[in-house]
Amino acid sequence: MLNRRITLLVIGLAVGPGTRAVEAQAMSSQATAASGPIIVTTGTGEARVTPDRATIMVGVQSRATTAAVAGSDNARKQRAILDTLRALGLTSEQLSTVNYNVVPDMQYPPNGQGTPRVTGYTVTNNVRADVRRLDDVARVIDAALAKGANEISSLEFYSSKSDSARRAALATAVANARQDAEALARAAGGSLGQVIEMSTGELPVRPLSISLRSEMVAAAKTPIEPGQQTISATVTVRWAFVPGRS
Repeated sequence: MLNRRITLLVIGLAVGPGTRAVEAQAMSSQATAASGPIIVTTGTGEARVTPDRATIMVGVQSRATTAAVAGSDNARKQRAILDTLRALGLTSEQLSTVNYNVVPDMQYPPNGQGTPRVTGYTVTNNVRADVRRLDDVARVIDAALAKGANEISSLEFYSSKSDSARRAALATAVANARQDAEALARAAGGSLGQVIEMSTGELPVRPLSISLRSEMVAAAKTPIEPGQQTISATVTVRWAFVPGRS
């Protein structure tokens, strides 16, 4: 559903007797449109696009009695995952570490009596994989899990053609704003004049997100359905209103 706002404004320009005629004439080209009635309309447009790329957050979480042992186990698994993803065709530019944590596991005494003690350490290493072919998404997930990944925290789909879709949404928004302005001008007994000002309040493009838990992913090939993405844009346009002849 399209969201539109329509406003009719009447703005007067007062020129005092002390104003020079040459100054008033210089201002006329800029102020003529603003000195008469103005129609303000807001139009929204949408465009749908099919995602063709994805980002996957692949994590390894390791626990051990010491931080060194947990870190060593984590490094071994994450290295095997990265080597496998490179073997699948992902380049170094498509793989990046986004988080690495070493956290002590604490045991707290019951009823708050006594001193907490460290029982072990948890090491977490998260890598982002930028996949440029949707056919590779399932292969990347399955290969990472097979090599020791135990966290697939997110899967986001996006389109490399989002810019062209955004411009198509803008064009639709402007057309909707013009149609409303023309209808309002006719209803007021006049016609639509020139554009005075145009601005856009585009809505952010949000990737399609899917959260996955590693225990939910079966040994069979992971099914992936990217669906479609909706890109929206909003424009607000100020038009000159030309009154009809009485």
